[in-house]
Amino acid sequence: MQPIIDLRSDTVTRPTEEMRRAMAAAEVGDDILRDDPTVLRLEEMAAEMLGKEASIFTVSGTMSNEITAMVLTRPGDEVVAFADSHIYNLETGGLAAISGVQVRPVASTDGLYGSSALREAIMPEGVQRPRTALICLENTFHLNRGLAIPRTAYEPTIREARRLRLPLFMDGARIFNAAAALKCDVKELVDFADAVAFCLSKGLAAPIGSILAGSRAFVDEARRVKQRLGGGWRQAGVIAAPAIIALQKMTERLPVDHENAETLRCGLEAMGVHVDRGGILTNIVNADLSPLGADAPALAEALAQSGVRVKVCTATTIRLVAHNDIGPAEIRRTMDEIRRFLKP
Repeated sequence: MQPIIDLRSDTVTRPTEEMRRAMAAAEVGDDILRDDPTVLRLEEMAAEMLGKEASIFTVSGTMSNEITAMVLTRPGDEVVAFADSHIYNLETGGLAAISGVQVRPVASTDGLYGSSALREAIMPEGVQRPRTALICLENTFHLNRGLAIPRTAYEPTIREARRLRLPLFMDGARIFNAAAALKCDVKELVDFADAVAFCLSKGLAAPIGSILAGSRAFVDEARRVKQRLGGGWRQAGVIAAPAIIALQKMTERLPVDHENAETLRCGLEAMGVHVDRGGILTNIVNADLSPLGADAPALAEALAQSGVRVKVCTATTIRLVAHNDIGPAEIRRTMDEIRRFLKP
């Protein structure tokens, strides 16, 4: 039986052998008491890479996002976010349930707020209205597209936020993918953000965790909120150790994933499949089977029977994500199985 090829997400990446060895050998302490040296090293390294004063190691990207809202808003406030953003759609209503805030969703196809759309989303002062307290961004944008957004494209939003004295939060779950695609330093993409988070357990292949960064005052309060949510670590060095390797080594290999994703896009296009070309692409392939009249769930089921896993997005579209466990051989085999389904 051939090995499983899992293209559903880069969250399925397995820790490398070097990461596993680092976990076994990690120097540890009690992080709640701030004496786990490996966690301290990770947080210092991450803050430096992002160009922020401090950072905090959290359980997940969702926890980082929710902590940010709890620190920067009050119950009854309103948060502006993209209608297709992760924080709005995929965190089980956490903004409302945990922070007590509501979301003003703004439609976007490119991960940007039009100046007029953003102005219209900001609530004017009034006794009957919620107070707009936070503007959320996402880079890469859209979980089924993975679009990298250049720093310059955010300028209108930055100006508007500064004019209104509203904080900006960057949900940068795959911000290192964006930096790789844009060939820039990651800190350039988040220099304006009052808070920024990224995931260690997606393309960076660490087994667990997220980083949340910002000013020292923000992180100090974030640490209190993290504790309130039950996110306090004890001997967390065992999982901080592979995260350090993720930052040292896995960030540098992300272009390989982008290349493999592009090979897959080109192969699908040669079969007559329409693929998303609507921006600066990274490791996510969005494939539309409708030009061939094919059914996405049926394709996914056939692929699963052959040991290839993909995500069904709609009746006619699928998502395939390249990551550290996917190489040229896996890409070729995936294309062969898709070709077999489309041309029996």
